[in-house]
Order: sequence, then C-alpha cells, then structure tokens
Amino acid sequence: MAAQKVRPYLRRVNRNLTDGLNYLSKLNRKRVWNMAVVRGSYFAAKLTKKPLHLGMPISVSIEPTTSCNLRCPQCPSGLREFSRPTGMLKEDLFRSTIDQLAPTLTYLTLYFQGEPFLNPAFLEMVAYADSKKIYTATSTNCHHVTSEIAKRTVESGLDRLIISVDGTTQDIYKQYRIGGHLDKVMEGTKQLVEWKRKLKSKTPHLVWQFIVFKHNEHQIEAFKELAKQLGVDEYGIKTAQVYDYENGNHLIPDNPEYSRYKEDLVQNGYSIQNKLLSHCWRMWQGCVITWDGKVVPCCFDKDATHQIGDLQNTKFEDIWRSQPYQQFRASVLRSRKEIDICQNCSEGTKVWHD
Repeated sequence: MAAQKVRPYLRRVNRNLTDGLNYLSKLNRKRVWNMAVVRGSYFAAKLTKKPLHLGMPISVSIEPTTSCNLRCPQCPSGLREFSRPTGMLKEDLFRSTIDQLAPTLTYLTLYFQGEPFLNPAFLEMVAYADSKKIYTATSTNCHHVTSEIAKRTVESGLDRLIISVDGTTQDIYKQYRIGGHLDKVMEGTKQLVEWKRKLKSKTPHLVWQFIVFKHNEHQIEAFKELAKQLGVDEYGIKTAQVYDYENGNHLIPDNPEYSRYKEDLVQNGYSIQNKLLSHCWRMWQGCVITWDGKVVPCCFDKDATHQIGDLQNTKFEDIWRSQPYQQFRASVLRSRKEIDICQNCSEGTKVWHD
C-alpha cells in the first residue's frame, strides 16, 4: 500500500522538477541580470518607501480576448459587465509587444479575462513567444479543446496550461461554471494528456485547478483523485475572489482555510484575511496588457480603470518608466488600503499544489 502511494507522488515531483528545469532553460545572462536588478530595486523601494525602479518586466500578462463561452457570476467576462471595450487581441500588436519585451522577459501569461482559445490566432501567438524562448502559460475552461486543438496546443510550445475544474459532478460544476459541461472539460483534458504522450512532449505542464466555494468544498478530495486518474501533472486548490463579501456571500466556503475572507465580529460582517501591506512585488516585476494594448498595473484591475499607457501609440519602455507609472508605484508604497483594486487582493493568500 505504501509503495502504491509513493510512486504517484514521485511521478508528480518529477513532473514539477521537469517544469522547473524547463523554465530555467529559458533564462540567459541578460534575463538573469534583469531579474536581479528588478529584485534589488524592489527591496530598496520597500526600505526607503520611494518608488525606485530599475530593469524591465520579468513577467507580463497579455489578454487574448475578453470573450467567454461561460457565465461565471464573479467574472466580468461571464457577467458581460465590462466598462471597457471588449474584443480580440490582434496578432500584429502581440508580435510588436513581444519584440519589445523578449530580451528580458522570462514568463508570459497569455490570459487576463475571457477564454483564450476563442481567439483564432491564440496558438500562433503562443508559438511566436515560444520562438523567442519565453516561458508561456495560460488558463482555460477547456470547452474548446478538441483532439485537433489538443495536438496543436502541444505543438505550439505552450509551457503551462491551467484547466479550471470547480466540481467533480455536473450538478456541482455548473453552479459556478454556468453554461459549462464537465464532460467537455474531462474530454479536453484526456486529449491533451494523450497528445503529449503521442508526441513525446513534456509540455504543456497540465494543471487542474479547483476554486473553492461553499457549494463545492466537499468535493476537494474527489477532485484530487480525479486529477490523479486523468494523469495531469499537477493540481491546485485556490481560494475564490468574491466581490460582495462584506456582508457575507453564499459563495464563501465554510472552512476558513479555503477562504480569502474571515468573519469580522467587530464590524459584524466579513473582511479579507491577508494584510494589505504597503508594498507589492507585482508593481515591480510585471504588468497586464489588455487586448487593445492598454497597460495596467495589475490583474486585479479587471476593468482597466488605472490605465497607464497605450501600446498602440507608445513604446512599452516609455510607459514602464513614465511618471504616471512611478506615481502609481509611490501610491502603493504609501497605502494600498487607499487603492480600490488592492482592497480585494489575494497577494499573500494560499494556493495548494501537489
């Protein structure tokens, strides 16, 4: 029995090690130096409380689309409630942006809002970033991963693929993933695992992700077992962001270990668990770029209300080093509690992996 438990564990450790080595293989002297410079300036800024910033982004997120096939109730894409324009990232804007960032960029998340696979040029974009030896990752609801798309995904060079699976039975899954079908997620996952085997590819590193809500927290162990059965490389248990949490919300799980929020007996409501310390690594290491080229400081700015620049008419480095960006970094160092997008931030909360 012990051996039966140890062998799967060692396989997962080996897969995670393989993924880590894959990431390290993308590094070169210039990228490593940039990482050191950015990290050093961040610690100096924390110490002095001044927005000293050196280097270029280590990691960025670029949004392939705002479109989505599902109607998840805590997602602007699902609710169709964006206050900003919606659309699809154009390949020429993507290539231009990557050309500017590639010398020092090590990690690219091709995701912000929406379902990436809805962009017809998505896998071509992945392949272009891969040609620049940038580690690429994305997140999907896996409803559009047919056998052909699975094959093309493996061939594209995508390094990491997070698949959202918030339930192990259809009745639970559909409570949050409204309009979704668990059988499609299962089939898409199987196709990806199979094509990795057929093409003898170690990528993409497949991560099944379970966002914990009150209605699905009883399925966490079943989720882990299902992930192991399907042969994905890793699973993650993630806390949920809830917008209207102050007076409680039916989505907040009962187990506080899996919640970003805690009961506040003084305020007679709920408050966020993690402390909003007045510094943030995200402001130094990277940013988010919307489908139409707007640069925003963080993935919590879902409506792009804090736009700092536009890549349609300005070079990235000019935006990155601009006075408005430095002013925003200074405001983070002064008081994150005064910044709207920081007030429901998960920075510092747990994600469980195996």
